[in-house]
Parts: sequence; C-alpha cells; structure tokens
Amino acid sequence: MKSISFVSSVCVLAALGTFAFTVQASEVDSQASEVDSEASEGLSDSNLRPLLSTDEVENQIILDSEVNPLHKSKILAPMKEWRNGVAEETGFNWSLDYTALFMGVSDSPGEDDASSGMVRFFGFWDLVNRGSPNKGSLNFKVENRHSYTDIPPSSLGFESGYLGLFGAPFSDQGTRLTNLDWKQYFADGDWVFVGGFLYVLGYVDVYAVSSPWTGFTNFMFATGSGAMDLPNDAALGAAVGGLIGESMYVQAGFSDANSDPTDPFNDVWKGSDFFKWIEIGYTPRGRKSFFLEKAHLTYWHVDEREDSTPKGWGLNASWHTTIGDKWSPFIRGGYTEGSGSLLDRTISAGVSYQHVPKRGVVGFGFNWGRPNETTYGDLDDQYTTELFWRYQVTTELAITPTIQFIRDPALSPDEDSLWAFGVRVRLVL
Repeated sequence: MKSISFVSSVCVLAALGTFAFTVQASEVDSQASEVDSEASEGLSDSNLRPLLSTDEVENQIILDSEVNPLHKSKILAPMKEWRNGVAEETGFNWSLDYTALFMGVSDSPGEDDASSGMVRFFGFWDLVNRGSPNKGSLNFKVENRHSYTDIPPSSLGFESGYLGLFGAPFSDQGTRLTNLDWKQYFADGDWVFVGGFLYVLGYVDVYAVSSPWTGFTNFMFATGSGAMDLPNDAALGAAVGGLIGESMYVQAGFSDANSDPTDPFNDVWKGSDFFKWIEIGYTPRGRKSFFLEKAHLTYWHVDEREDSTPKGWGLNASWHTTIGDKWSPFIRGGYTEGSGSLLDRTISAGVSYQHVPKRGVVGFGFNWGRPNETTYGDLDDQYTTELFWRYQVTTELAITPTIQFIRDPALSPDEDSLWAFGVRVRLVL
C-alpha cells in the first residue's frame, strides 16, 4: 500500500501544480482567447494530415511544434532553429521524446504499482514532390521501452484482476522498430498510400484523444475500444485511403498478424497470417473537420495465428464532434466474433475539453465491456471510467495526471471495484 500511496501523492501534486499554473496564467489565457476561430480549433489546422492519427509520425511532429504552453521556454531554441533549417533545406524532419508513466492500484493480488519509460526517435523525410500536396516521404520511428519496476504498467491491469491495459505501449519490450514505411499522397493530397513496416494504430479507428502519449491512458478508450484484435501495433503491411467527394472517405489495409517489432524482418510474412481492415467514414467539412467532426464504421478480420490464437472478425463504430471549439463529445462501440480480443461487446462514451487552444485537454470516458468468451470464458461484464488532465507546462514538457475507477473487475470476481492512479510525463526535444 505504500507504493499506491506514493503514486496517489504524485498524482495529487501534479494536479495541484497544474491548477496553480492555470491560475498564474489567467492573463495569458485571456490573450489566447483572442485567437481567431480557425486557429482555436486546434486540430483542424490544414497542415495536419487527415486519415492519420494524431500520434502518427508526421502529425505528432506538427502538433508538438504548435503547442501553446504556459511558459514558452527558449532553452532549446538554437537546436530547434537548426533542425528547422535542415528540414527546410533537405525535407528531413525529426524529433526525439521521452515519456514515463507511473501507475498504482488500490488493491491487487499481485503487484500494486508499476512504472516504465520509453524513448522514441522518429521523423519523416520528404523525398518526392517536396512542398507539393502529392509529396512522398520515408517515415521512421525507433523506440526503447523499458520498465522501472518488476512489471510495466501494461501488465498491471491483469496483475490486479482487471481485464484491460493501463498504458498499453508502456512495456519492457526493449528496442523495437515501429515505423519504416513509404507514404505517398496523390489526387492533390486527398488520397494516401503507405507501405512497409507500419504503425497500424496510426490508420485504424482513429479519433482525436486515442493516443496513449497525449490522450487517454486506458486501452478501453484507444483504438478498438478493447474489442479489436490487433496482433501488434507495428507490422509489415500496406494501406490506402482517401476522400470520396467532399465529405466521405474510405480506407483499407492489411498487416502481418505474427509481427514482432523487436525482430521486425525475421521470417517475413511467417505463416501468411494477416490482420485486414476496411473503414468507411463521414466528415462534414472534409479534411479540416477530420479530427473535429467524424463518424466511421470499421470492419476487420484476423487469421488464426501460429500461436493458435483463433481467427475472428469484428465491427467498430465511432462518432465525435466539437462544440464551441472547446467541447468534444464521443461515442464508440465494438462487436467481435472469435479472435483474441479483450472484449467481444463494448460501448464507450465521453468528452474532452480544452479551455485554451493547444495548451492541454481534460478528458472523461466511461466504458462498458463484455469479456470475450472465446478467450476468457464466461466472465461478468466490466465497467471502466477514466478522468485525465494533460497540461502543457512548457514548450517541451507535458504532465498528465489520471484517475480510473473499475467496477466489477472481470478477472477478480470477488472484488466489486478497483481504483487506479497514475501520472504521465512527456518531454519533447
């Protein structure tokens, strides 16, 4: 219990600190309110690439460069000026970040705390039609994921009897390849093809606050809402997608279902087992509203894998909109038959809120899920709630306290509830 008390104290201090920063910054906030409506929409900026998630390589670099922090630090200004000059001259854009997650739970039959960190070097190199809507680029991301404790946060859910993941990418996987792919735009930038070693979560079931680096920590509010059997988030594959008319879009792709990002090119296409998807969506104002107003339906299918995980398929639906440039409600759901997903029925609903554009976001979500009977047998339904507050303290530093409540944790039938507390710290160069 000492460890959970420590993590809880860290969360409280982080929350109080960010609140103090907010009060201190009231004058800055009033100035920020004068930002024109187009800029205040934040994610609607035309230089963000649609059909890609906010944590896809190119979009992550763009968003990090456009933050509106409490304090605009100048420490790294010379390095950033040099990096921007290189990008302008050569088309080579890169970034480096370090993110740590500290989690603890109120009660657990095993470990009751976990923490880990990851360093990521990522970027894109515009090599074809640079400066044109139909540009082509080489994208890359190399990571090292390491645990500070006996288990990483991604294992703490199962350790504590929760059928779910706290901070899914925060593991002890070690050095891995997440991206090494070619991305080519065509049709005046309305369509895109990507092929190579893909970050699959960058293309499937995307919505604005799904990123585990900047949005919700709990996997039930990420891609698939717990009811999509993604064999791995990085794999050899290909995808294509684009706008149809002014408001409709379609995308489809496939990836290796037996991928191992720590040994990415060993036994290429081993077993010839694939994860496939097709998604159809509606975004009322085309490119500019992709991250603000969107509804989509995703169909996916995965083959039986060499580890004997059964084949399966599913449907995932998602809707979100933006009200007054500040509130962004969402409703998401999933249905699965077979496979190795956590859940086979799921519904999530919630809202995110930003008071000052690009300074941070408060997010709240609720999830109901029925455990996948194919994988876990007959277990009771499970309910997950998360409240988080990401605050951009400086140009480089964001702090995100999170508090989560699980009702009827599925793997602990004798327990009625479970609390989880955490804080995520992200530093970007």
